[in-house]
Amino acid sequence: MTDTTSSPDAAAREWGALSNLPGNPIMWVLIISELLVFGAFFLGFGAARILDVEMFRAGQEMLDLRLGGLNTLILVTSGWLAAKAVQAGHAGQGAASRRWLLAAGVLGFAFLVVKGVEYADKAAHGIDIETNTFFTLFYLMTGFHALHVVMGLVVLAIVGWRNSVDNLETGAAFWHMVDLIWLILFPIVYLVR
Repeated sequence: MTDTTSSPDAAAREWGALSNLPGNPIMWVLIISELLVFGAFFLGFGAARILDVEMFRAGQEMLDLRLGGLNTLILVTSGWLAAKAVQAGHAGQGAASRRWLLAAGVLGFAFLVVKGVEYADKAAHGIDIETNTFFTLFYLMTGFHALHVVMGLVVLAIVGWRNSVDNLETGAAFWHMVDLIWLILFPIVYLVR
């Protein structure tokens, strides 16, 4: 009898479809669960909007589309930089992959700075998480996303330190999830009327 647990085919069977994705399958379990959590946020936001369209419209008019748009550009560019890090890793260019990761991380930090400016502006106008349902959901959703940006920065730092193709793919997958969530969150919260 042969031991199949150590063969590549056995590993693929162990994780099923997740085994064919880049990076560590555990990260994909986390990504899927996070997408489900944000999906619930988005559904809740949509339901609350239906219940009070005018309050949500008034709340959206108080948001700064320029800052939200700037943060969109920042995260999309940061995701591209993370993809370049993976590409460099595949080419055996460890130092280059670290530089791409650093650039992606700097933009991730810039996202947090812009979000902080936006929060400070709202606070200066007396708007906080208890202002109304729109701002409760705004702060919960954008704050939870910002927490994911912070976690993503930690992941990118760890990947830069423990640089390998598998780690690069795993870290980039998480970072792209952070991008994807913002690309859904921004139009839902800032744009859709």
